[in-house]
Amino acid sequence: MASRAVLVTGGAGYVGSHACKALARAGYLPVVLDNLQRGQGSAVRFGPLIEADVGDSAAVSAALREYAPCGVIHFAAFAYVGESVQAPGMYWRNNVEQGIRLLSAISDYGRIPVLISSSCATYGIPEAIPIAEQAPQRPINPYGESKLALERCLQDFTRASALNGLSLRYFNAAGADPDGELGEVHEPEPHLIPRAMLAAAGKLEALDVYGNDWPTADGSCIRDYVHVHDLALAHRVALECLLAGKTLAPAYNLGTGKGHSVFEVIHAVERVSGRSVPYRVSKRRDGDPAILVANPDAARTELGFECSRSDLGSIVADAWRFHCDHWGLRDSHV
Repeated sequence: MASRAVLVTGGAGYVGSHACKALARAGYLPVVLDNLQRGQGSAVRFGPLIEADVGDSAAVSAALREYAPCGVIHFAAFAYVGESVQAPGMYWRNNVEQGIRLLSAISDYGRIPVLISSSCATYGIPEAIPIAEQAPQRPINPYGESKLALERCLQDFTRASALNGLSLRYFNAAGADPDGELGEVHEPEPHLIPRAMLAAAGKLEALDVYGNDWPTADGSCIRDYVHVHDLALAHRVALECLLAGKTLAPAYNLGTGKGHSVFEVIHAVERVSGRSVPYRVSKRRDGDPAILVANPDAARTELGFECSRSDLGSIVADAWRFHCDHWGLRDSHV
């Protein structure tokens, strides 16, 4: 009988933990390998935890031998744009060097599907909206550069060895587990939706809106928000496509094809929470594109995947419910 184990690096993190739940619900055993530097040990609920660095070749090789997984999903990476600008060496070491060690260990093990979590940050400032997978990849920060570098490494390993690789480029991951088990917990919290909720809950003085003079309908930036529940399902679907031997492209966008502005997000948080979101307009951040929206057609037609819970209302409602529980708030309004 074929193994139902899946090695999930970074499985204690935000997207990784949700993917573990999706795998477990489909009958797989998610085996988490995470050093818990940024992940939450409490989020590892659906299979065993191996506490180790993703670049620890001996630990990876031992896990591969012990569990004989049918595939590997690699989430373990640093993912803060601003931090990458301030500490580029840390991003190249963690996201690229450690990733290469992981791919080398997997390649030595044998033929196995490998998914890596990539990002729309690899596109940089897009020439056209929506963004298709064939768009030029010109990252504008070390985070995006590191993600693109590992994509290219994966393609090289796939050509040179028995490894069977695929990159999934997320747009803006958001929301929380609809069952309330898992959610977004970062310290500090860099992302718009949970920061808007922090402001609504009185835990943040004001939400910073970086510019209100962008060439958009309300002057604020527009992003394509994808429910983390949908992202988790996409990884399971993509893994099963590889296991079935389907011929796939090297990378796929995971997005909805619909964008929402910062002010639309603020209004959605206010509707769901029943609270106002204090905000202040700050200067634009260097390198921020005005609009980032995916063309999701390839994932739909080739992977058979389409977002089902990524409307803004569901994203915000699920996230607010989780944060109310996490913060001990009683008036969730959802």
